[in-house]
Amino acid sequence: MSEERIRNAMTVDVEDWFQVQNFAGVIPRTAWDGLERRVEANTDRILQDFADAGVLATFFTLGWVAERHAALVRRIVAGGHELASHGYGHELVHAIGMAGFREDIRRARLVLEDTGGVPVRGYRAPTFSVSAARTPWAHRILAEEGYHYSSSTFPVRHDRYGEPGAPRHPHRRDAEGVPEIPLSTLPAFGRNLPCAGGGWFRLLPYGVTHAGLNRVNRVEGRPGVFYFHPWEIDPAQPRAEGAGRLARFRHYTGLGSMRRRLARLLTDFAWGRMDEVFADAIAPAQGCAAAA
Repeated sequence: MSEERIRNAMTVDVEDWFQVQNFAGVIPRTAWDGLERRVEANTDRILQDFADAGVLATFFTLGWVAERHAALVRRIVAGGHELASHGYGHELVHAIGMAGFREDIRRARLVLEDTGGVPVRGYRAPTFSVSAARTPWAHRILAEEGYHYSSSTFPVRHDRYGEPGAPRHPHRRDAEGVPEIPLSTLPAFGRNLPCAGGGWFRLLPYGVTHAGLNRVNRVEGRPGVFYFHPWEIDPAQPRAEGAGRLARFRHYTGLGSMRRRLARLLTDFAWGRMDEVFADAIAPAQGCAAAA
């Protein structure tokens, strides 16, 4: 293409296969340390794919992972990518409440900054568990704890997450809180269709994501946000015993073709880090300077 393309934000939620909400009922948190960890090898493959494509991205990383894979965190930073927080222990924000949330994001930021040696300013809630109705305090607490932005809202309807009535583009919900940069959607048929990655990218035809991002870029003139997880490029990962049929379908479908589809996506669109793509929308919120 001869015309300059709008850059979209490429993001990776760095967590391991056993930490997903799909398996929360069959893999207790106390068992995590005894399970096979595959997150480092999978994330290294992603780093190589990004380097080959000339793509910089944002890695929303669990503090739990950073404590156990410090060298991986340093390789993310050395590659020129943005290091951001996915919280510490992948707990749902509305489940742990205000005090638990503050403790979780503070612990995660300290671990990530100590390990990576760079400021951590971005945050993404596990399973998009931030919403106006259930966690109206989240964005203000993020600002108080030194964060500069959140990318924790998915404006879609889903049985486990989503806020279909939320704004589709960057906005500030609280004058004293950080701005929210939601995951990308395509408005159609009276609802928002997902075009931001994750399981939707594996389960739906590639053309859905392509059409959605293309509309966001070309028609709306805005950058989009895409995300995925390291375990999504790993078809050889262990199978969770006892998981229900729906959970297995959501987690394992499309793993074998995911990396090939990602390679196509990296070529079809222009990509960058969250803090660079959305620099105009991100400004230090009140309280950041004191908390940093």
